[in-house]
Amino acid sequence: MTFQQLLDGVEVLAQAGDAEVSGVEYDSRRVRPGCLFVAMQGESSDGNQFIATAVAAGAVAVVSDSPNFVAPAGIAAWARVAHGRRALARLSANFYHRPAEKLAITGITGTNGKSTTAFVVESILMAAGRSTALVGTIEYHVAGQILPAPHTTPESLELNRLFAEAWQAGATEAVMEVSSHALAQERTFGIPFDTAVFTNLTRDHLDYHRTFEEYFAAKQKLFEGCGTEPPRVAVLNLEDEYGARLVALSKKKKSQLVGYGLAKGEFCAREMEITPRGTRFRMVTPVGDLPIFSPLIGKVNVYNVLAAAAAAWARGCSGDAITRGVGALTRVPGRFELVDCGQPFTVVVDYAHTDDALRNLTALAREFVSRGPRKARVITLFGCGGDRDRAKRPLMGEAAGRGSDFVVLTSDNPRSEDPLTIINDALTGLQRTGTRYVSEPDRRKAILLALGEARAGDIVLLAGKGHEKVQVTRAGSAPFDDVEVVRAALVTLGYCEDAMPASRAAGSKP
Repeated sequence: MTFQQLLDGVEVLAQAGDAEVSGVEYDSRRVRPGCLFVAMQGESSDGNQFIATAVAAGAVAVVSDSPNFVAPAGIAAWARVAHGRRALARLSANFYHRPAEKLAITGITGTNGKSTTAFVVESILMAAGRSTALVGTIEYHVAGQILPAPHTTPESLELNRLFAEAWQAGATEAVMEVSSHALAQERTFGIPFDTAVFTNLTRDHLDYHRTFEEYFAAKQKLFEGCGTEPPRVAVLNLEDEYGARLVALSKKKKSQLVGYGLAKGEFCAREMEITPRGTRFRMVTPVGDLPIFSPLIGKVNVYNVLAAAAAAWARGCSGDAITRGVGALTRVPGRFELVDCGQPFTVVVDYAHTDDALRNLTALAREFVSRGPRKARVITLFGCGGDRDRAKRPLMGEAAGRGSDFVVLTSDNPRSEDPLTIINDALTGLQRTGTRYVSEPDRRKAILLALGEARAGDIVLLAGKGHEKVQVTRAGSAPFDDVEVVRAALVTLGYCEDAMPASRAAGSKP
């Protein structure tokens, strides 16, 4: 493809030359002979500083968003653009022959519930006989392969590449989590979303967005259209304040509205029964009431199932496909994931990393232990992420303390910060609750400590990291999987006597 062909639809301020282009890259370390290098200003670095490196590696063309750009000597073609990431999005789409326009894409945004909702949507679509791709926090599903997910929403170059691979493998649908960072940075620019889903909004990422209103404004972009027409359908949580606020916007944009909630909306729940085996309820829908059983547990997951069912219905799935698809999804990695080694207490690994998510998690755990024949306890282990919003740390500490009988405060991903500083920030909220606690910055030791505290009938919650496979500290990234660490700790405590190979537990019961 030629450079001039790639520029179709790009907001170009100045340009010159042409060349055959064999690849598009924004990381100079990945440039090969024949590539187009997109030099754009990022959050922490400026790709324009690496133009010479890219040219030396064989780049034949450069697109830059620097107002001071000067074409390097010997380059065959160049362009200066107003917005680097928008340019990357258009260039990537053109290079891969606009794959997003060939797929029906469902985008899901919100603070909590995105991953589970995306997995349920995918399961329903597959039950309806659709071929799908999934892009999200936990992993990517493309052409039958499960790929690691370095970002909830990748850069537009990787996103278009994934969509192209999915299309070539026969996919007709894509389901993706759309993060606030991606929306603010316009990584999804030019992606036409058929259906947009909003789960909820609670405090998170204020280290990046600065204010709650800025955070909401980023989420709102999904419903305005990302350099495209607004979504055909907007699926909104009517029981969330910010979901209700999106109703007026979606009406203005002429999107079809589908509301959901436990008690209000076109999709709502009746006769809920939450058990250790799963969740039953009667789902009210525009096509009649559906009997639902989901192996996923808790009221929070009822919201996720309702959102997913509404989105799948918007994509033309039948009531039968909804029922079968919901029932077929037995687990979502790192989301209320049970680890069973025959121990007399329950162990759950969960991604809860906000105060709201911790409240929901501990409330569900409290409901479980209250059903037992003896007085049992909720034991919660959690930490707070480093280099992130410090103000939410005491809120998380208080949420954990209010919902638990015993708390182990430890490290999550401290990143560049001192783990003890992070722990001290969270302690101010935890101590207000009067709940008994210990602090142990070494997460591996802390997990062993929490499990060693548990008695028969108790439930131990390991919150914060969920599906993650590494821990990030000042020293870098090191392998760390809560599920695997739990299994090793249970062996140390005398459980898992068969010492079977570590694996993710599925379908275990508290």
